[in-house]
Amino acid sequence: MSSATHDRLLIIDFGSQVTQLIARRLRELHVYCEIHPYQNVTKAFLTAFAPKAVILSGGPASVIDTGAPLPPASVFALGVPVLGICYGQQVMMHMLGGSVERGQGTSEFGRAMVSPTGANHALLDGWFKDGAERVWMSHGDHVSAIAPGFKVYGASANAPFAITADTKRQFFAVQFHPEVHHTPGGARLYENFTRLAGFAHDWTMGAYREE
Repeated sequence: MSSATHDRLLIIDFGSQVTQLIARRLRELHVYCEIHPYQNVTKAFLTAFAPKAVILSGGPASVIDTGAPLPPASVFALGVPVLGICYGQQVMMHMLGGSVERGQGTSEFGRAMVSPTGANHALLDGWFKDGAERVWMSHGDHVSAIAPGFKVYGASANAPFAITADTKRQFFAVQFHPEVHHTPGGARLYENFTRLAGFAHDWTMGAYREE
């Protein structure tokens, strides 16, 4: 099936060095996706693109700075699943009523272990079978309060809100980077997210080449 008629996933890019890896992981799962820089994603663009799901990438900015990169608020009114990654998580919390802070002792860079909090969700199918999951963190700011409607599903030593979700609205947010190989279970998380969004995982790069 061609990309012109296939369900599409939109990746909103906030300048992360590994945004292309998000797309690679999705294409390995046979999901059609496109990366677009945040400044090009307007309400009109979202209406025309009509994504079946949205991923908010990481990025080097601080969401609490004046003029920080943000998506249009309408991204949260599309009625589709949204996944925030690292800076994308902070964007989600900041825009939906949570809090993000600069803090000493709460930044993480490198490998970390995320443990389950007791709650479970289909997003995490295949996770935590042997206890904590190894992930890759790279953040300075931290979420200090989650937005209303969200629940915590995983925590690390320095990120008490490492995995959060508002399951009613299908908003999901993680502080780590599932797309890098340093997060061994990352591909499974993306697979779970796209299944929750209703993707059939039947698009191929061959279809792209044919176009």
